[in-house]
Amino acid sequence: MRTFSYRGCASPDPSRPVPLVEETAVAVSYNGISQAVMMLSPVHLEDFAVGFSLSQGFIDSVDDILDLQVTAAGDGLELAITVTSRAHWGLRQHRRQLAGTTGCGLCGVDSLQQALPELAPLSPQPLPPADRFLTLRDRMAAAQTLGQTSGALHAALFIDAANNPVACREDIGRHNALDKLIGALARQRRPLPGGLAVMTSRCSQELIQKAVRAGLGTLVSFSAPSTLAVDWARRHNLNLVHLSRQGEPRVYSPYALTDDTHTERRP
Repeated sequence: MRTFSYRGCASPDPSRPVPLVEETAVAVSYNGISQAVMMLSPVHLEDFAVGFSLSQGFIDSVDDILDLQVTAAGDGLELAITVTSRAHWGLRQHRRQLAGTTGCGLCGVDSLQQALPELAPLSPQPLPPADRFLTLRDRMAAAQTLGQTSGALHAALFIDAANNPVACREDIGRHNALDKLIGALARQRRPLPGGLAVMTSRCSQELIQKAVRAGLGTLVSFSAPSTLAVDWARRHNLNLVHLSRQGEPRVYSPYALTDDTHTERRP
């Protein structure tokens, strides 16, 4: 973390230096073949490598990764991941599917089939006790150590079935923070049933995909989810809770009704 001085609009004198979050370009490759370049906070990169690989569906298990190497490359970093031959074949198929000339606006995705993939639904899990949601903002604030210093960071926190916080990961990108958390849990081989993941960010459909692929049973967000996120959470048996600053936590999934009749749907 680096420090920078600034001055107020009405003051010519610089203030004391303040720490700011780091942002680095990280080139990700699998078995020597470039896959993506991500803008990341350069901490817990091994966790990111595992979580990104799992949440993108590139591997089925942490055991598919044989080696991880992080090296400097000019102003950025290179993250070299070595995977099994079976996983490598799947990655080659994925790259062939990226040969189109149009894009749908998601990183590394050029078709609706890739943006909205077929995923196996989770086995339904009961919601955690309601009182666990009431302290999550305070518990996140205590766990988010980098954010306390610099701000400008999203965080993902996992609390296990015994109500113990076991891992918190931070990044400038909300997707990256969740990938790092997923990777940390996989590398530690933490049991997921009965636990919950908490995100400081809004909840979009891509986060639902990552949570379902990782096998997380409950996802809590500090900001409201999108309509597509709610649809996908209900379809895939993911418990989805919005921790509103006002009023009680809002449980969007599971939901007692099959449809919200007051919601207008596009043809």
